[in-house]
Amino acid sequence: MPPRLLVLAATASLTLVGMAPDAARADQRDPRLDPLFARLQITASDTEAQAIEQRIWLIWSESADTRLDLLMEEGVVAMAQRRLQAALERFDRMVEQAPGFAEAWNKRATVHYLLGNYRASVRDIRRTLDLEPRHFGALSGLGLIYAALEQPAAALRSFEAAVAINPHLDSISARIEQLRRELGGSPI
Repeated sequence: MPPRLLVLAATASLTLVGMAPDAARADQRDPRLDPLFARLQITASDTEAQAIEQRIWLIWSESADTRLDLLMEEGVVAMAQRRLQAALERFDRMVEQAPGFAEAWNKRATVHYLLGNYRASVRDIRRTLDLEPRHFGALSGLGLIYAALEQPAAALRSFEAAVAINPHLDSISARIEQLRRELGGSPI
């Protein structure tokens, strides 16, 4: 598989995970995102929702800096191959070189999660959300961490926030229903 397709496939598969004119467009200021998020809210088509999600992920991953592009590609490939320390090194370099690149923080949060470094993952998720408050992937990841830490009310809040942004997260919607049953209607 060509490296670009491998990056796209790995990015889409790591949701728990093209080039833009400027690196700042890799966050919430990218003008292409608002219409995509608006459409994501109203579409009833699962096929269209998947296409929109993929486009959002691509925009979040874009950079005009070839060094950052290479680090992103290497990091995502390393994650997909379960070479987590190598992935962490790439994403560490990315957040150092481009601290305003939300997806670099999110990818590093994902690696920390996979390594069981929940505290570090939560820190990186919070930074991701500071840069891109609509990052449904980061919110979903935060919910997974809270679930792993046996904090069901916090997990539920995170999952509900993710689904409020992207109502097409079927596996997260299922987790929400499960958590609601477990909490038995208790206040969160």
